[in-house]
Amino acid sequence: MGETSVVERTGRLAELLASLSLATDAANGFAREKTLRTTLLAMGLARETGLPESELPVAYYGALLRFVGCTGFAPEEAHRYGGGDDIQLRTTMAVVDGGQPLDALRRIGGGVGRGTGPWKRPRAVIAITSDRGVVAAHARAQCDASRHLVDLIGVPPAVGDVLEQVFERWDGQGHPEGRAGDDLHPVTRILQVADVAELFATGHDGGPTGVDRAVAEVQRRSGGHLDPVVAAAFTAGAVDLLAPIASGSMWDEVLDAEPGPPTALTEGGFDRAAGAFARYVDIKSQWTAGHSTGVAELAAAAGEAAGLGPDAQVRLRRAGWLHDLGRVAVPNRVWDKPGPLNRAERQQAEAHAYETDRILASSPVLGGVATVARAAHERVDGSGYHRGVPAALLDVEARLLAAADVHHALREDRPHRPAVDGDEAARVVAAEAEAGHLDLAAVRAVLDAAGGTATRHRVTWPSGLTDREVEVLGLVARGHTNKDVARALGITPKTVAHHVAHIYDKAGCRSRAGATLFAIEHGLASAR
Repeated sequence: MGETSVVERTGRLAELLASLSLATDAANGFAREKTLRTTLLAMGLARETGLPESELPVAYYGALLRFVGCTGFAPEEAHRYGGGDDIQLRTTMAVVDGGQPLDALRRIGGGVGRGTGPWKRPRAVIAITSDRGVVAAHARAQCDASRHLVDLIGVPPAVGDVLEQVFERWDGQGHPEGRAGDDLHPVTRILQVADVAELFATGHDGGPTGVDRAVAEVQRRSGGHLDPVVAAAFTAGAVDLLAPIASGSMWDEVLDAEPGPPTALTEGGFDRAAGAFARYVDIKSQWTAGHSTGVAELAAAAGEAAGLGPDAQVRLRRAGWLHDLGRVAVPNRVWDKPGPLNRAERQQAEAHAYETDRILASSPVLGGVATVARAAHERVDGSGYHRGVPAALLDVEARLLAAADVHHALREDRPHRPAVDGDEAARVVAAEAEAGHLDLAAVRAVLDAAGGTATRHRVTWPSGLTDREVEVLGLVARGHTNKDVARALGITPKTVAHHVAHIYDKAGCRSRAGATLFAIEHGLASAR
């Protein structure tokens, strides 16, 4: 593989974010390129409503990143309200209008928990319809995650303001702040109309498709969910606004719609976006908090130990961040199952590598990173997935990433087993190499790197956290309830609640998702 940087070959931030937006489509059960269609529609609406030129980049990047926080509530969606299937729950709730209780109940009853079993489904429907706080908790988590991730990416700060309001409503009945009317950012109001129009124009709810359906739904929500002025602008121009999204891929059209001169994709910009999407993937399950970021650092260090040059090390780090992107397309009931997976579940789990490949292959901007990342679960004896390729098709970077992924996963708790110590992890990966599954030289480089990455003594914790707060944060980030944390640390649940409140205050977050992202950012997700 050559040593030419990804960014030196192509240079548009929009292209990278458009590629990664395909992961948010998959996480929500949307048709492929839903986010791209919504982006085109939002830009048309922005111009139709006279949005100032200075706000057009906010609309553009806000639309591309609209769903970047959608995994923030996934553990709760799966196990408290979705019968194990967080994706089906998000798919269903995407078209629910909270201002229409009877319609909302019909949609929830018909969609939530579908396919989860005869007992799980009614329990899931009862759980979500009887919990008055669930909508607000969901909004807080997703908005918290969105703000954190867009700030990492480095798009205009106003994008974060916009995405913190996407669950608000024109009539003030939304969440998390209950904002209303002109108190909502103009771009938020545009994105809300564009989102609803796209969902109903394309028949996301299984109903008819077309302009008339989109217009009818936008008009129905006008003055309640949606800004009546923006809704009227859509209604008046619906035929022309929807025409660009009616056929084929939106790829070139979305890139052409970027306002002003294209934003250059710098090396740092690539790293920020890839690192943010690694966290987006990792917070989907409490068992994977910090996994992709940890694999990225170990793989890059292994590349150095193997004598690879700086460009290869950068490529390994980026591939580590993105190697599990397709995980978001698989329900949490698979990732969080405490026992062995059955045949169907195993197929679902392995299909995530195919989804990763499909997302990363969408654009040349990902170049060699995609080549390495898609091979993270391949094995040199051809026993890996999703392609089952032989050793001859796996270069040294792919072999290093595969070994780093196995080693790092062993050092993390999983639903079916506890984390193992460094010695046991070394024994297992060495045995995998001896059995012919992993490359021996790659395993040696990973073990050399792992031996040199022991956690050093920390004099102070970030944001003024205390030792006890770090212990609590580590457990919260791994999905433990306050009662679980209390039992683990020998303190009362009330004391844990006080610690959590202090952590939220110091970390500047409002939800478990925000706290988990803070923990990942500062290497505290696995603090014990």
